[in-house]
Amino acid sequence: MAATVHPSAIVDEGAQLGEGTRVWHWVHVSAGARIGAGCSLGQGVFVGNDVVIGNNVKVQNNVSVYDAVTLEDDVFCGPSMVFTNVLNPRAAVVRKHEYRRTLVKRGATLGANCTLVCGVTVGEHAFVGAGAVVSRDVLPYALVAGVPARRIGWMSRHGERLDLPGHCRGEVVFATCPATGERYRLDHDILSLCT
Repeated sequence: MAATVHPSAIVDEGAQLGEGTRVWHWVHVSAGARIGAGCSLGQGVFVGNDVVIGNNVKVQNNVSVYDAVTLEDDVFCGPSMVFTNVLNPRAAVVRKHEYRRTLVKRGATLGANCTLVCGVTVGEHAFVGAGAVVSRDVLPYALVAGVPARRIGWMSRHGERLDLPGHCRGEVVFATCPATGERYRLDHDILSLCT
């Protein structure tokens, strides 16, 4: 099944769209963008040239994925959330050579209207709350919220909050995802899925 592109969308020649990807109203995908299979780009989305988007990524309405951003498989970008790529922008100063790379790892959720300051890595299955401002790396499975974003808990792969302390100092604790029954282990602020 080929990609589906709405007639109002602009997909520049050279852009790569994976099988089954859907591009909705008034989207612009730049020539150098590489987008995987089964993705959805909502109304008003912009995708820059130096952007890699994995498989099954959902980019909701009014999100601009600027150069130097990589979204791994199964990432969710909530409506109107913001990526940046220059730390100290000025209209009169060209800083394209100073872009800082942003990496959002597999399965992460970026809530509506949150902002990622360039140069951060959001860990696998992390969850950034709506309106949060992320100015430093987010650990895998961490739930962060606020301005600036701070860890307030932990999330399962299924997107359920885990009954675990916000910080773990020297002890090992376990929790079970209420939706799937998967077990998680928290050890020195590192959460992992039990195998």
